[in-house]
Amino acid sequence: MHLDVQDLRNFYYRSTLGRAAQATIRMAMLDLWPEAKGRSVAGFGFAVPLLRPYLAEARRVVALMPGPQGVMPWPAGMPNVSVLSEETLWPLETGHVDKLVVMHGLETSDRPAQLLDECFRVLGPGGKALFIVPNRAGLWSRSDRTPFGYGRPYTLGQLEVQLKQHQFLPERYRAALYQPPSARRFWLRSGPLLERMGRRLPTVLVGGVLMVEVSKRVPTPRGTVVKDLARRPVKALDGLAKPA
Repeated sequence: MHLDVQDLRNFYYRSTLGRAAQATIRMAMLDLWPEAKGRSVAGFGFAVPLLRPYLAEARRVVALMPGPQGVMPWPAGMPNVSVLSEETLWPLETGHVDKLVVMHGLETSDRPAQLLDECFRVLGPGGKALFIVPNRAGLWSRSDRTPFGYGRPYTLGQLEVQLKQHQFLPERYRAALYQPPSARRFWLRSGPLLERMGRRLPTVLVGGVLMVEVSKRVPTPRGTVVKDLARRPVKALDGLAKPA
């Protein structure tokens, strides 16, 4: 079940904890993808808090928001790039997306298999996708005061298996949100220190969210090439080339 877009907006843009979470996850994403100059960037779910750094130089940025969640205009004060979309039927060309960010989309989907098929369809050759999901072993998935407390949390192994089943090749991993999901001033001030310390710890133990970068794996053609040669070539026009 998808969360309502108003609840997501209020958390990420109107709460202190949400703004801190937004900055932390975006920093981890930029560590993987520092720029997208000339690329086509898409986000699905509620990925708009992460897409702003790419607006200036990307060839195209589009934010897809699923129908059950609802849509909001974004970015504020600029031409709108957000679109209300069917969860498994995106208004994007096949193979035209270079970078795809999925946040609050996979774990809340009622049809995750079909959703991953659509992710595979729109991703182009050499493209990358970044899936951001709640960590089952983290504190954030156990609290319903944040959007990461809803839907199905994952372990790293569970997420990898599901992605590989849909022809994605996991390449790099990150975790974020090592601070507790608390709006108390002490924890918010300690957040940057806890994030730096958390990067030295095993990903599956304490990170509130898991981030897996994948590439599109295209199966190589199988079989052997067979040349179809004419057994009896037509000789009706030979006389034109060699007149008697």
